[in-house]
Amino acid sequence: QVQLVESGGGLVQAGGSLRLSCAASGRTFSTAVVGWFRQAPGKEREFVATISWSGDVTEYTASVMGRFTISRDKAKNTVYLQMNNLKPEDTAVYYCAAAFAYNSNRIVRSESDYFFWGQGTQVTVSS
Repeated sequence: QVQLVESGGGLVQAGGSLRLSCAASGRTFSTAVVGWFRQAPGKEREFVATISWSGDVTEYTASVMGRFTISRDKAKNTVYLQMNNLKPEDTAVYYCAAAFAYNSNRIVRSESDYFFWGQGTQVTVSS
């Protein structure tokens, strides 16, 4: 019943920017906490950012703070990840995921707490 579709990935030079989108189906109401994860070849999937149901609470992994911004547009059922000053180390497949919102300000950074995942979008940053 829940569908998440990522888009916006691509090839960009170091220092450039990309905006990823995660579009959810209109039936996604309870799975309102959204997170972004990434996985580079040969590495485990890594938490990147999360945003609460309300949109008022966010959290980022240390390596992207100051460069990435997560936001949401409830009217469009879409969550965005604005990525600025990209580095080659950011190269990975980026996934969005959804978890249940038990309250309006819940955020989730543990991979095991997410039950719905998109198929991923490739981000490649060249040097």
